Amino acid sequence: MRQPVAMLKGMELHGIYVPLVTPFAEDGEVALGALESLARSVLMEGAAGLVALGTTGEPATLSPEEKRQVVEVCARVCRERGARLIVGAGGSDTRQSAAALEELAQVADAALVPVPPFVRPSQDGVLAHFTHLTEHSPVPLVVYHIPYRTGQALGAGTLRRLCRMPGIVGVKLATGSVDEDTIELMGDLPPDFAVLAGEDAFLAPLLALGATGGILASAHLATAQFVELLEDWDKGNLLHARALGHRLAALARAVFAEPNPAVVKAVLAAQGRIPTPAVRLPLLPASETAAARASACLDALSEGP
Repeated sequence: MRQPVAMLKGMELHGIYVPLVTPFAEDGEVALGALESLARSVLMEGAAGLVALGTTGEPATLSPEEKRQVVEVCARVCRERGARLIVGAGGSDTRQSAAALEELAQVADAALVPVPPFVRPSQDGVLAHFTHLTEHSPVPLVVYHIPYRTGQALGAGTLRRLCRMPGIVGVKLATGSVDEDTIELMGDLPPDFAVLAGEDAFLAPLLALGATGGILASAHLATAQFVELLEDWDKGNLLHARALGHRLAALARAVFAEPNPAVVKAVLAAQGRIPTPAVRLPLLPASETAAARASACLDALSEGP
């Protein structure tokens, strides 16, 4: 039986989490069988868990029924594998975000909740938003800090106050750099609070500062290698970690050369792991050049140093 989600509040989120793409069939419908196979494969390669309905899963283009089906598949696979499931939820409206979280009580170990996008609240408004959510959420929260999508950058002081809120167990940092606020935050974290890298190319630097893992789209393509990188840092194998980190960063740059998840889907489709490389408008499929570059980086990664 799966452990109660409340037990996660006192636990550290450690490991590589794969924010699954949503595969589409030739007719444009969600390919649930391919989603299940993909979920099983990344967990078998060492991922600690899955993220359903993250940005990489194109949730903005999915119907409520499609979202339910995606979460159902991911939850079933995670139960069978003893892995954790984080589900993307939340938006610009605090009340609607709280309502969305209430639906996760029986299916998720935690929810990935963005800083409210578009409305650009004050720092105090962000704190009030998350205070309300923690008071109403049946599952622990991971704050998703991605300023280039939300339009709102949080200072280290605000992030630290979020870290100390009951019910918030981690933060996914996707700020586009390792800046002064990141370094300040990492130097004064509460015990058992997880910082998960959200910018694939910056995983290694964040691990060096004390991150506990990452939520990484590139890990679809190189799950075992990302897991290996984390294990290297945990064991102190620094020389190997640096070399592997550079190669994984090259893969990450290739994957994000065009809007995510187009390149990931193109490579997965070429590998036969999903039926098509299709993304839904307004996203466009990856160019042949971008897909080829990512595949070349993946080939170089498999060849080793």
